[in-house]
Amino acid sequence: MLGAIAASAWQANPPAKPPAAQAVPATPAAPAEAGVPVYAATVVARLPHDTGAFTEGLLFCGGDLYESTGKEGASDIRRVGLADGKVAARARLSPELFGEGIGCVKNSLLSLTWKTGIGFRWSLPALKRIGQPFHYAGEGWALTGDGRTLILSDGTPTLRRMDPATFEERGRITVTLNGRPLAKLNELEYVQGRILANVWMTGFIARIDPATGKVDGLIDLRPLLAEIHNPDPDAVANGIAYDAAHDRLFVTGKYWPTLFEIRIGEEVGRAG
Repeated sequence: MLGAIAASAWQANPPAKPPAAQAVPATPAAPAEAGVPVYAATVVARLPHDTGAFTEGLLFCGGDLYESTGKEGASDIRRVGLADGKVAARARLSPELFGEGIGCVKNSLLSLTWKTGIGFRWSLPALKRIGQPFHYAGEGWALTGDGRTLILSDGTPTLRRMDPATFEERGRITVTLNGRPLAKLNELEYVQGRILANVWMTGFIARIDPATGKVDGLIDLRPLLAEIHNPDPDAVANGIAYDAAHDRLFVTGKYWPTLFEIRIGEEVGRAG
């Protein structure tokens, strides 16, 4: 839940400038502008994406792009060609399972399911099931990793640190925006010391300091949503992948036809 965050907190409009001809009386220096900075998402490239993919997870692992999709009867884990968007390998989940986020651990992937509390390990690049399923409490929304632990979102404002080998809980991160708990943290990606999280149904990515849980920036994907122009309410922004080897950031969404390579642009406003 977004809790007490008002809709105005997501507006990203800079303050209006006074008319050029109007004299503005001198005033004491104002304190630092309140609120979290909102940044533009500058598009670097557009690549094809499967419009049938109900995207739940997206990441690079071992140099390849992997994606997980949701919906009962349609959930899978797939290796995807970056340039053409085509599925190079696929592993389907049992039809009763709703697939969710994925995380990379050495030469394997871990995948979550939504409400069943069960996860799986997959070999790479073949995407074959390995080992026994693992279990966790609560819902599974998303996974990422910082090289030491996996970080799990369950849709609440609390991210959990999980042991990659046992999937036992090792710690918690309470996420806040301007001092208020921030829920609905969907797809996650760890990028240069920060956790990026799609905030479900908002069109924004939250940039989270894992040491404090504070959101220290928002990335505005609403222009990309406008470009996609899909009237389906499920066609939300969801999917963040960082190619660390080439310092490239990619985003997409559920049923989107495009995988966008973006860079974080200039500040365009504040979320107060």
